[in-house]
Amino acid sequence: MLRTRVLGPSERRPSRPVLTDALDLAARLPRLILEARRVSASIHGIHGRRRSGPGETFWQYRPLVAGESASRIDWRRSARDGHLFVREREWEASHSIWLWIDRSPSMGFASSLAMASKLDRALVAGFALAETMVEGGERVGHLGLTRALASRRIVEMLAQAILADERNASSDLPPEAPLPRLSDAIIITDGLSPASALAQRIATLASSGARGHVLLIADPIEETFPFSGQAELFDLEDGLTLRVGDAGAWGDEYRQRLAAHREAIAEACRKAGWTLTLHRTDKPASEAVLRIASLIAASRSASGF
Repeated sequence: MLRTRVLGPSERRPSRPVLTDALDLAARLPRLILEARRVSASIHGIHGRRRSGPGETFWQYRPLVAGESASRIDWRRSARDGHLFVREREWEASHSIWLWIDRSPSMGFASSLAMASKLDRALVAGFALAETMVEGGERVGHLGLTRALASRRIVEMLAQAILADERNASSDLPPEAPLPRLSDAIIITDGLSPASALAQRIATLASSGARGHVLLIADPIEETFPFSGQAELFDLEDGLTLRVGDAGAWGDEYRQRLAAHREAIAEACRKAGWTLTLHRTDKPASEAVLRIASLIAASRSASGF
């Protein structure tokens, strides 16, 4: 019998620093980090861009993001207009890889056909990509949570930032801000937000010329809709329910609408010059990580960076 499971709010977003041993995000993170490291090790060498020095030493300023140390604030620049700014080298800002991992309610879904929930798979893929990129000499950060870092502890740092972030835990769209021109974005999401809204965010992120890669995470039953007879459908984002008498009769229209939705996202990626990769949670995480790492390596090679 086909079964489904939805991760509850406490499993997706811890509400306090110290959590019980229940199956929540904090308890799962050590296992997910280990899995991410195994995946990263399995594709070692795909991204081999090590640089010998810090590059140009021109300075530029950007707003302070949540989780950054106050010691990084440039108080003289911040005093000019009342906002907090961080000073960093231009090369550091532009040659960076920016992750964004969707942790909205729909990401907590898992069927009995899947190897993991969409959220757990997204975290493993994101952490593995971060580890792989840092091993290749890149700086990696999470949009809206951390600055770009080349730390060997990048996975733990990302995990801690995500664990502490309650404000954005239900957001199904990345932050609305242009990325530096020579940076790369990796957006990991199930893509179930309105296609027009996601397309607008992609356009904004890419507006200064940043490259990007969207990794769509899907549960196998979201692809096939293998239901028949009476069924009750739940909207995990809005809490709405719908009872249908013959679920099998909905299958064709559902798949057509899903295909149209995905095509709208694909078109947004094409317009921005970004790539789109679909990954199902009944497949190994290494497939998605290898694909995205290869795309980033290819884009860096083609552009000379």
